[in-house]
Amino acid sequence: MRLSSLAPVMLAVATLWSGAAVAQETSVPFGGLKHDSTLPVEITSDALQIDQGAGTAIFTGTVKVGQGTLRLAADRVEVFYRGEAAGAGRATGGGATGQIERLKASGNVTLSNGTEAAEGKTATYEVATGIVEMEGDVLLTQGKNALSSQTLRIDLNAGTGILKGRVQTIFTPAKSK
Repeated sequence: MRLSSLAPVMLAVATLWSGAAVAQETSVPFGGLKHDSTLPVEITSDALQIDQGAGTAIFTGTVKVGQGTLRLAADRVEVFYRGEAAGAGRATGGGATGQIERLKASGNVTLSNGTEAAEGKTATYEVATGIVEMEGDVLLTQGKNALSSQTLRIDLNAGTGILKGRVQTIFTPAKSK
């Protein structure tokens, strides 16, 4: 292949690269499979602190959360339980903790769903809506492609994500035969 035939390709890549680096918001697909937020949430950690009156549980240490194919890992995950059900266990003397409303993760947060993974400083997962908000030097990898920004909002039900705040992308083109 002659160098002159590569010029249009190089120009297109340079244009894509420069445009992506200065973009303030970028939409991306997230998750090849639909996520089912009604599946059970499984959490493991080194320690657990429960406040039934406040409807919270704080998991610390090496925290790992799983729900279907969705995986989340962090140093700390605070779980908030839904309204009246949260205090029900304390009021009745039983052990009920209610349904999980949201999770707030902090410290070395990683979220993955199949071949995609996102890293950030914090993440909030609203379980009922399937919305995940990540903040702080977010890095999203999709196969060999990487995108970075300050925030990432993922809609797990729609399988989409929006990156905002000094978005930078690195796309690896497919090899031609």
